[in-house]
Amino acid sequence: MSKLDSIKQKVLLSERLKEKEALDLFRESNLYDLGFLADAIRRRMHPDPVVTYVIDRNINYTDICISACKFCAFYKAPEDETGSILSFDELQKKIEETQALRGTQILLQGGLHPDKQLEFYEDMLRFIKTTGIHIHGFSPPEICHFASISGLPVAGVIERLIRAGLDSIPGGGAEILSDRVRQLAAPRKCSADEWIEVMRQAHLQGLKTTATMMFGHIETLEERLEHLLRVRDLQDETGGFTAFIPWPFQPDNTAYAEIPKATAHAYLKMLAWSRIILDNVPNIQASWVTQGPKIAQVSLFFGANDFGSTMIEENVVAAAGVSFRLTEKEICSLVQGAGFVPRQRTMDYSFITTD
Repeated sequence: MSKLDSIKQKVLLSERLKEKEALDLFRESNLYDLGFLADAIRRRMHPDPVVTYVIDRNINYTDICISACKFCAFYKAPEDETGSILSFDELQKKIEETQALRGTQILLQGGLHPDKQLEFYEDMLRFIKTTGIHIHGFSPPEICHFASISGLPVAGVIERLIRAGLDSIPGGGAEILSDRVRQLAAPRKCSADEWIEVMRQAHLQGLKTTATMMFGHIETLEERLEHLLRVRDLQDETGGFTAFIPWPFQPDNTAYAEIPKATAHAYLKMLAWSRIILDNVPNIQASWVTQGPKIAQVSLFFGANDFGSTMIEENVVAAAGVSFRLTEKEICSLVQGAGFVPRQRTMDYSFITTD
């Protein structure tokens, strides 16, 4: 048996790969071999032919940000007069529109505003919570920023946000969990260790979270694996991640505009590898927002079991020139066309039943 065949056999037997084996698998396998392995794992973990999705809206409460990440086309510098903060009336209108479309949650994220104190975010949560919607909000860089401006430890910030109405935390701001990459691309954003620590503290306080990866910019394959293993190690410790969402960097209108956009082949290969490595994260989400509906449909055979959100509103990826849109009906049609049964879910992957 060849070295590569031996590695594949370990995957099929549910044995964890060593780091070199994982790298060899990615480098030496073709797309179809990785897809076959990922699909086998997906079917083992999710034997029923169900693909889930969530109806939500991505609300960016401000575009004002001190981080100035080189890969972001959305942010406005604090001195930029075009920067804005949503009013509570604007928030309420967006939430009411979401609920009218049977939406169950909002994804609440924003820039790292230099002037707003922790009380501002607590007031926002309390106001939003009057609508009854699930608040999936504040990624780890935001939590670290709140800790910095308040002088509180991360655990204390999370505790206060939970009391104000926070229900779960999204995995944004992870990019690549390697400090070499983060120092080059986003030196003002939290470190890899800080990102992990936010998630650890959230899990310890009972919050479920997701994890993401934005790949295809200045990272190496070894750094992608470092990212995956950091997520896997924390999941071994806490079990708090509900899903992993890998998506390729969108270079247009960013400081890295010269970097070629990742191909569908590169995306599917990374998606499959993620499903293979993250053997303890139950759900892998397709990224139709960056890849479009057809590649997202194909991704259901490369490890993904979740179609993600209807994304009633999305601004960050759109600022980079990508603007795919799908309705709930279109998502269900794509899932059914691939031979699966679509089911609406909540953040924790409970099914929503309709009368």
